[in-house]
Amino acid sequence: MPNYSYTARDQKGAITTDTMVAGNRADVIQQLRKRRLHIVKIEEASKSRQKPVGAIAMRDVVIFTRQFSTMINAGLPLVQALEILSKQTANKALAAVAREVVFDVESGHTVADALAKHPKAFSDLYVNMVAAGEAGGILDTILMRLATFMEKNDALMRKVKSAMVYPSVIFAVAAMAISVLLIFVIPVFQNMFASVNLVLPLPTRIVILLPEILKQGWWMFGVGGYVGFLGFKRYVATPNGRLQVDKLLLNLPVLGDLLRKSAVSRFTRTLGTLLSSGVSILDGLEITAKTAGNRVIQDAIMASRSSIAGGDTIAAPLAESRVFPPMVISMIAVGEQTGGLDEMLTKIADFYDDEVDAAVGGLLALLEPLIVICLGVVVGGLVVAMYLPIFDMINAVQ
Repeated sequence: MPNYSYTARDQKGAITTDTMVAGNRADVIQQLRKRRLHIVKIEEASKSRQKPVGAIAMRDVVIFTRQFSTMINAGLPLVQALEILSKQTANKALAAVAREVVFDVESGHTVADALAKHPKAFSDLYVNMVAAGEAGGILDTILMRLATFMEKNDALMRKVKSAMVYPSVIFAVAAMAISVLLIFVIPVFQNMFASVNLVLPLPTRIVILLPEILKQGWWMFGVGGYVGFLGFKRYVATPNGRLQVDKLLLNLPVLGDLLRKSAVSRFTRTLGTLLSSGVSILDGLEITAKTAGNRVIQDAIMASRSSIAGGDTIAAPLAESRVFPPMVISMIAVGEQTGGLDEMLTKIADFYDDEVDAAVGGLLALLEPLIVICLGVVVGGLVVAMYLPIFDMINAVQ
């Protein structure tokens, strides 16, 4: 039988650390509870507890949350529900996290405290809502709201990302096609022009040089691109760099409108969900600022938090930031005055979900002709540059 080491606290609060031989960890827990000891930590002496590894997708956490809510609503004890989830969750990393949570809850921690130890799986938003649910005795309701919120937020992010897939694929294919032209087709024309000793026009000479540059200096492009990427990454990591880049993104035509609308939708839905779950307005604004995804919007939210902490309204600092549309400011102001801010925020989020759909459609409709024009200019320029000497040859013959 394995040997287990444990740390426990007696009824007077004194800490005891010892070892025990038992068939499994459940036997250790049972024996310690019979001795009226409060469990702090248990682990097999010959093994250290493994940390969960692997990625945890949003969809896996949503399924986990819905199942957890259903079991709690059906009356199952917390520990039993978590143990069932740890066994049936398909994602191995999430299953390992669930086992860690079971251990911590058995040791006397709250579910929120246990979840907080795994930030890669459960965000600050998630932990704070669970804490509010535990405090109010409505954990099953909160978990269901969480699952709904995460599904809508995940759908919103997919919409924004889907707008980038089409142009990315087209540009990748175009880059490969142009590379083939430069490496295999242009040299054929170059040999033909060299055989007739023709003075080549400037555009043709430039195009003919491109294959040599591509063959001899391809590594320079790679190194230059990598260095540029690292430099940009370091700049964005600075507070001022992040702010300037996010300002630029919000001011871009079409794309900036899409990013602004998606940010408004995420902000209003997150804050509305938190407020309706019993999280305080100050904590809700702080959590929402962290999940804003844009430094400009984050600063505006934190300014509103400072405003309400000083006894003022949320709407005024949001209006001063000039990030949020007037309609959103007006609806938030009405929600504050009527005491129904959480419901008003949810209505705004529902409206802007539809706006994001329309913005994605508009972006795709604009990108298609722009891509065709860009490719036409590049490929057409290459073709014209290579045919200019041929036209000169024809004129010379005539």
